[in-house]
Amino acid sequence: MTVKLDPDAEAVFRAFQLAAQPPLESLTPEHARRLYRQSATEARPEAPEMASVDDCMIPGPAGDLEARIYTPTKLRRQDGLSPGLVFFHGGGWVAGDLDSHDAVCRCIADSGELIVVAVHYRLAPEHKFPAAVEDAIAAAKWVSFNAHVLKIDPAKLFVGGDSAGGNLAAVVSIEARDRADPMFAGQVLICPATDFALSHPSHSEAETSVLTTHSLIRWFRDHYLSADHDAHDWRASPARVEDLAGLPPTYIITAGADPLRDEGEDYAQRLAQAGVAVVHRSFPGQFHGFVTMGKLLPQANIAIAEIGDWLKRI
Repeated sequence: MTVKLDPDAEAVFRAFQLAAQPPLESLTPEHARRLYRQSATEARPEAPEMASVDDCMIPGPAGDLEARIYTPTKLRRQDGLSPGLVFFHGGGWVAGDLDSHDAVCRCIADSGELIVVAVHYRLAPEHKFPAAVEDAIAAAKWVSFNAHVLKIDPAKLFVGGDSAGGNLAAVVSIEARDRADPMFAGQVLICPATDFALSHPSHSEAETSVLTTHSLIRWFRDHYLSADHDAHDWRASPARVEDLAGLPPTYIITAGADPLRDEGEDYAQRLAQAGVAVVHRSFPGQFHGFVTMGKLLPQANIAIAEIGDWLKRI
């Protein structure tokens, strides 16, 4: 597939090349986390003011999980309750935290006029698969169980995430469908990882190895998974689930210059074939992780605004 970066994405890519930063996969996880956080800080947009931003702790299977609750100044309410979104950050299951996706969460809360509960899960390689999955499931259940305390309407609770967080959101949605606890109103999957086979064409095209390179994807995989057979577990590769029927309405974003592009597109198609209401939004001239770079990439701000519009329509 021929991929041509948008001019702004091309400019960002060239700036990263001129900066000559070491590839994340050449670093220790601790160093990679610092560089990832620094890059996210430099590229994040000016975020809208919130009515409140509250840090809290959520009980997890191996200890408390850090979380952050965003309440926008303009909030949809009915009988004192508002829609809510449980959000999982990206970072390849190795990097990322509440701060790396703080602006994304603020902007989604503002554009969607809903409460966002961002969750920080355990990271690899200190905590291998399925630690992040277990944390994500526990956090989603906790938010649902405490929805009224959080002023969230449990019938209007969404789940979503970016990249690795999109993977976790997809897994949480499947687990919730199978157990009917909780029942989500929808899921937002931003450039999600769905299949650790890494066999789609976009995992080998030169045009998709931009910033998040093919080798970096493999580095993330090797840190996250304990063994090769983990890749076949649906909790790591949600695309391995044979029946996707009954999952909630889905908004899924893919980027043209993203190694994960094809698996995201396939997942969107399979959801639609299974009867799920799907909106698939492609950004053909952008690379993986672009949604966090609203300061540099106008398309990131468009993507977040469109997510908010979809959440309001649902």
